[in-house]
Amino acid sequence: MRVGVFMFGGVEMPDAGLAGTPPLDRRYGDDAIGHAHRELLACGELSERLGYDSFWLTEHHFQHEGYEVVPNGLLFSAFLAARTTRLRLGTMFNVVGQWHPLRLAEDFAMLHNLSGGRGILGVGRGTVPREMLPLTAGRVSVGSYDNPSAADADRVNREVTEESLDVLRLAMEQETFSYSGKHFCLPPPGIPDRGGEVSELTLVPRPVYPYETWQAITSPPTLRAVPTRGLGGVFWLKERYRLAADWHAFAATYQAVHGRPLRRGEKRILVLNIGLADSTEQAVAEVGDGHDEFWRFLAPYGWGRGYLGPDGRPAGGDFVPTLADSMSQGPWAVGTAADVAAAIGELDDLLGLTDLVIFPAMPGDPYTRAKEQLTRFAEEVFPLLPADTEVTR
Repeated sequence: MRVGVFMFGGVEMPDAGLAGTPPLDRRYGDDAIGHAHRELLACGELSERLGYDSFWLTEHHFQHEGYEVVPNGLLFSAFLAARTTRLRLGTMFNVVGQWHPLRLAEDFAMLHNLSGGRGILGVGRGTVPREMLPLTAGRVSVGSYDNPSAADADRVNREVTEESLDVLRLAMEQETFSYSGKHFCLPPPGIPDRGGEVSELTLVPRPVYPYETWQAITSPPTLRAVPTRGLGGVFWLKERYRLAADWHAFAATYQAVHGRPLRRGEKRILVLNIGLADSTEQAVAEVGDGHDEFWRFLAPYGWGRGYLGPDGRPAGGDFVPTLADSMSQGPWAVGTAADVAAAIGELDDLLGLTDLVIFPAMPGDPYTRAKEQLTRFAEEVFPLLPADTEVTR
């Protein structure tokens, strides 16, 4: 089992929780953001020392409210690569609709090659219209719950994402390439160059090491598209039995398309939110405000859909889970080291885990707590995992 770390990369918030400042009323300046960046680098270095396999941040923009303040996970990873020697470095996720796919391919190839093959390519469709629309000159958005044009935005987003993934694959895996689709024509016709006309392109550099590509699984169409394309799927924030159904449906689709069964846990990552303390009661008390701040951030975008509602049926986009919901349904493992290890064992029985990524720092947490959680998980939980589970760190 490879065990990695995923962090939002936000600022410290002394008033995190339901009683805190309304999110859009918060405005953090350069000092708080710079402190977060430096502490994130320190968390990455600590993760390598503790033996974690990978370290993931995320790509987000314009968040003056401080939840995610790293706009470029690849650039951050380049700094972290210079401070580490073994840790693999990924982004959950590079939002492909916000990038020109050739720039994303170039930047990833640079990181991957100069780090000695430690880059992990994470791709996703995005969450926040406020981020996507300014960066795409109004051309691409995302079908989030609070977006009135969600259906049309979702359709265009999926089209652009699929074409971008086509371009990424061609550019990084073929010495020369061209592409013609609805949204991209590469190279555009009629480009003059040295007395001729450009008909093909060559990515410089291309990855010189093998690389993995992982995509977020958040909807039924993506659950079909990702294994069809042959990419790895990342699963997060879903009630455990709905999660298991999707996990195994992914494998069934992969086998139907590619003609071979997936091995145990192959091409699937589970992200698990954790909170550790000396007692279950203490852990619940310490993670509560961060859990609630997490949902103040993400509930408006419909992320509660992965849960079951009070009636036991799949929740709607307006559902806001309590910490009790999150613990009982599986997305949060909170308690003593034994409690958390038992929760992982239950998920391992349901899924068959070979890639686990922990989410140890809630929005607003001080980085002293983030480091403490990273250390406790490595030192206290790993030894308690099932005897037949081999942990690769």
